[in-house]
Amino acid sequence: MRVLFTGAGGQVGQDFRDVLSGIIPSGGSATALMGSKEVTPGEFEVFGIDHASLDVSDASAVQGTIEHIHPDVIVHLAAYTAVDKAEEDKEGAYVVNAIGTRNVAQSAERVGAHMVYVSTDYVFAGDKGRALVESDETNPLGVYGATKLAGEQECPPSASIARTAWVAGVRGKNLFHLAAAVGQDGRELRFVDDQIGSPTAAADLAAGLVALVRERPAGLFHVAGSGQASWFDAISFAVEAAGGSRSQVSPIATAELDPQPAAVRPACSSLASERLASVGLSPLPEWQDGIGRLVAAIIQESST
Repeated sequence: MRVLFTGAGGQVGQDFRDVLSGIIPSGGSATALMGSKEVTPGEFEVFGIDHASLDVSDASAVQGTIEHIHPDVIVHLAAYTAVDKAEEDKEGAYVVNAIGTRNVAQSAERVGAHMVYVSTDYVFAGDKGRALVESDETNPLGVYGATKLAGEQECPPSASIARTAWVAGVRGKNLFHLAAAVGQDGRELRFVDDQIGSPTAAADLAAGLVALVRERPAGLFHVAGSGQASWFDAISFAVEAAGGSRSQVSPIATAELDPQPAAVRPACSSLASERLASVGLSPLPEWQDGIGRLVAAIIQESST
């Protein structure tokens, strides 16, 4: 199977290339394949495209690249993900997340390729106080979520749309790199305890996407670490996993942050799936499992 994916330079993209090549990424696990069998080397012919190679907002360049490679499946990972910056750059976020997705979707249809689009929990307002499923109404609070939702709407009915949340990988810096360092050096942190989500290891998401590539199910699916946590919960867990103490992390309310972030985050946007089972797939591992492996891999990488 010939697979082309955008966003190859990102933390998920790098792990996705590994999984497609039959390699378990650093911090990954075969159990994250959502019930699918392990990938064998040579099973996929892999074409990873990064931003330097292709600007997805350029329709003619997208069409030319996709027609040249003529893939069986296209996984669209490339996105404008600067949540706060997007509030002042609405056009830039829309061009990448909506128009860019339209360009990829139209070119995919031209060559008969199945499309997998990765979206976000930020399409929700997060005001229900519970885990959200695919049938829940969307109502994004900020530009990032609104433009990613617009991207969903550019996908054909045959596409697989995978909403995920709070993704962090070994490659690239994120809050769990900070937590791992703090767990080893004894510093103290403060994190909000009134934003609830589903922490997701990038390696687990990458493995989950392989199941969608193989099965090509049409429709919307939630693909995130199972369970839910506040940022305070998740970072406390990570600090302890790195050898520190949960007492090093103190809770703080979002309203106490100074300065206040430009974008409003959903208060409770943890994701659960009511649809994966209907296509024979299982959820990703519990978030503690994925984040525990992630922290261990970050520590190992930093010591080599």
